[in-house]
Amino acid sequence: MEATQILIEEHRVIERVLDALELAAQKVEEDGEVGPEYFLEAAQFIRGFADGCHHQKEEKILFTEMAKHGVPVEGGPIGVMLSEHEQGREAIRSMIAFAERWTDGEVDARLKVVECARNYVDLLRQHIYKENNILFPFAERAIPAAEQPQLAERFNQLEHEETGEGIHEKYLAIADRLYRAVALP
Repeated sequence: MEATQILIEEHRVIERVLDALELAAQKVEEDGEVGPEYFLEAAQFIRGFADGCHHQKEEKILFTEMAKHGVPVEGGPIGVMLSEHEQGREAIRSMIAFAERWTDGEVDARLKVVECARNYVDLLRQHIYKENNILFPFAERAIPAAEQPQLAERFNQLEHEETGEGIHEKYLAIADRLYRAVALP
């Protein structure tokens, strides 16, 4: 299904930022060369791309279509994914709050930023695995093949209506910058 392939490709971008976030957390613990602004920029990416572009496609389109075709929202895989999306949002809210406190000079907040970042990374890696290997194949079986091509078109429409032209490219550049800032030479 083309729509789930789009989501899988977006997962790859998100995973690159997860790798970068994990490296940044490690650098904070080892030598402190990464500052709070890095985590605030990572949160901007997560809120804008992972949550704003990606999760909206899942929540507003894919999950809705799955539910129309008999996949239960409550007590089923969709409910689990929605719950994990909310857990991720909470982890990012906490990471932002602690990064701002770190910016304001609260030295102990940096360790909380590291903890929040690692919690988010762990949550999202498991979440992505479940979506790629369980939920998306389930969606491909649940949604009739004749209806599947329209999902990708609806994804494109949603992204342009919700976020605007060129926003995808903006977030790809942020993901690349975040990774290059902490990756080993």
